[in-house]
Amino acid sequence: MLRALDDAAVDRWSSAVVDRLTASRGRLDELNVFPVPDGDTGTNLLLTAEAGHAALQAALQAAREDGGRRPESPWAVLARGAVLGARGNSGAILAQLLRGLADSLADAPEVDGEVLSAALTGAARTAYAAVADPEEGTFLTVARSGAEAAAAAVAAGRSTLADVVQAAAEGALTALQATTGQLAALRDAGVVDAGGAGWCLVLDALVATVTGVEPVRPPLGGRPARPRGTPAHVPGPPPPGPGSEVQFLLADSDEPAVARLQTRLAELGDCLVVVGVDTPGGREWNVHVHVSDVGAAIEAGIEAGRPHRISVTPLAPVRGPAAAPGVRAVVALACSAGLADLFAGEGVTVLTAPVDDVDEDALLAAVLGTGAEQVVVLPNHPDVTALAARAADRAREEGRDVVVVPTRSAVQGLAALAVTDPARRFGDDVVALAEAAAATRWAEVTVAEQEALTSAGRCHPGDVLGSAEGDVVVIGADLATVGRDLLDRLLSAGGEMATLVVGEDRALGDTVCAHLAAVHPTVEVVRYEGGAGAVPLLVGVE
Repeated sequence: MLRALDDAAVDRWSSAVVDRLTASRGRLDELNVFPVPDGDTGTNLLLTAEAGHAALQAALQAAREDGGRRPESPWAVLARGAVLGARGNSGAILAQLLRGLADSLADAPEVDGEVLSAALTGAARTAYAAVADPEEGTFLTVARSGAEAAAAAVAAGRSTLADVVQAAAEGALTALQATTGQLAALRDAGVVDAGGAGWCLVLDALVATVTGVEPVRPPLGGRPARPRGTPAHVPGPPPPGPGSEVQFLLADSDEPAVARLQTRLAELGDCLVVVGVDTPGGREWNVHVHVSDVGAAIEAGIEAGRPHRISVTPLAPVRGPAAAPGVRAVVALACSAGLADLFAGEGVTVLTAPVDDVDEDALLAAVLGTGAEQVVVLPNHPDVTALAARAADRAREEGRDVVVVPTRSAVQGLAALAVTDPARRFGDDVVALAEAAAATRWAEVTVAEQEALTSAGRCHPGDVLGSAEGDVVVIGADLATVGRDLLDRLLSAGGEMATLVVGEDRALGDTVCAHLAAVHPTVEVVRYEGGAGAVPLLVGVE
């Protein structure tokens, strides 16, 4: 029996957690009815635990190869691996609990019963803080109750490590059994909370690691027997709500930006969990949310930092009778006939109108007119994104699965179309389009219509403006000079390909292409004609 948890014990516990979740994965998936009955809680808990254990194994192997040196606490390594590999709502909460434990235990000289009890309390507190709208009768309740039981044992003088882990496991199990009566969804289905059941398995693995004795437990969360003559519960369709689970890692951000992201995502959907962890490359966050507007969620991530490893999973796709099952379409907005021709040439349904004249009803009609079950909308301008989101909401009411990919420029829309693959699952294709658009830096050359104060200084009517990502960075007297300067600024940050959409002034296109060939000869250049109505020059750099 262990008196304290050392590095080897953490390794054994992590391995035991993976084994228990592997054995119970199917049953946990069956229990999953809250917050969304999508049957993946066991899978997500297991994948998260496996990610943490794999990180720990890699770190221990590296330490062995380095002569046994211990460069970092196994608690910190385990937590970081779990956060970066967390899957789904339940996985994100499990990762946050592990991170909470690591916050208290990574630097502890000895992890005995009292220290572990305090760590369990801190972990439960941080898990509640990570969830935007916590409810009782859930994973969180079970974790908190286990921590409270551990603290009560210490207060009663039962403070050995074995006493604490056994009290925590028993307290969590008691709370788990009570969850059926705490949430309507669990009560109607006659089951316990799936995430809470998973946490009980995690604590039981800790009991076995510390005491060497396997806890004896009843079968995992079985449905209660029905009195004779009582009708069986027949699960109905999932309740109306957000249609997709969006999850991504967020890098290159900070706490204030993440706080703004949390506020925005809470407005867009529910089941929001944000977990942060320190990595060798800086702090990263695992962001999980259920939303109807996938594009808006991804755009919020882009505004907060650099989202990567984006995943989109449909929760309960709506299929309307007017839509052709399995048929997919793209609707793009274009401000000029030339751009409309470009998008139409890619097989896209195009709504052509100046930005100020885009009509929500017309966009809705274009989406419904495709006859497709799954539709991607490319607004291609920041001022049109909100309108496109409203039209998408209305299209969903008509039985269409519609996602707005927040392209802020036509060149981002073209970059997105370049990677679309109808053979991919719809959610995966949406992710690919969003990532391609986000990876394309965009800029444009326009002519000022009125006096204004810009980020590059004051401009006057007739001045030529060079804007990058919506901010004016160059003010000049002629199109060609500003165009060349703008391209040099964009390419100073790197780039392998430049996409140019030239308006009515073909000579401007010739001039900037010649400049690129002379000054940036390794950059591949693709040129299109935007025609009447297009801005003088539109640029995309990838």
